[in-house]
Amino acid sequence: MTAQTPAQQTKPKRTWLRILFWLFGALALVIVIAAAAFLIWALRIPAPMAEALAALESDSAVTVVVDDPITFTPNTAAACGVIFYPGGKVDYRAYAPSMRAIAEAGYFAAISRAPLNLMVFAPNKARAVMAAHQEIDHWVVGGHSLGGSMAALFTFNNPDAAAGLTLWASFPAGSSPLTDRTDLAVSSIHGSLDGLVSAADIEASRALLPPQTAFVEIEGGNHAQFGWYGPQDRDNEATITRAEQQVQTVAATLRTLEAACRP
Repeated sequence: MTAQTPAQQTKPKRTWLRILFWLFGALALVIVIAAAAFLIWALRIPAPMAEALAALESDSAVTVVVDDPITFTPNTAAACGVIFYPGGKVDYRAYAPSMRAIAEAGYFAAISRAPLNLMVFAPNKARAVMAAHQEIDHWVVGGHSLGGSMAALFTFNNPDAAAGLTLWASFPAGSSPLTDRTDLAVSSIHGSLDGLVSAADIEASRALLPPQTAFVEIEGGNHAQFGWYGPQDRDNEATITRAEQQVQTVAATLRTLEAACRP
């Protein structure tokens, strides 16, 4: 057998190095493309409707500060407030009309902005709002769809932080049940024509929520009309107006605030 020369011995090694280099390069390219595609998907969201933008103006009844969070402060001192998480891929300004209505009823209200429009990346944002507003004695946290699930997760992880939870077309994850929170004022509000969160989903969530939870079905309401951002893919068409659905949603949320803020 003829012995290999040093050059012949190193050739297979170089071949494997080239293959590994190509594989790592291809993997890096796939990761970059996937990350870019995710960013484009996450950042492409509908603009808030004109009604939402109009609700961001201050007047003699409510002072609005458009920041992160957007805050709505009533002209009378408030000792109770709500922190709201937006739905997935929804502009947080789209919930301004409902939060403004809550402030007009005498409560402080705040809407947290979701990183990349997905609250799953910052479920504990309510903590910063609470720290910045020490004048508020009692808090309710809540949210729409994914935002509601993240508010429920915050409540699960921070049992002493909030006195109430309001879920709009939403429910807790199975890994963060609130069944034993008999001290918590909770409302689960959903539309009868919701195309993304079904009646079966809401019914199943009863096992994850405390027995005193108020379940409110809005007849003719759908998923998108909990905010002011237009229609949503896979949703059903509502048979009531967005304004009508909002009136019922705000009323149910105010009942939760009232229960949570009792001395």
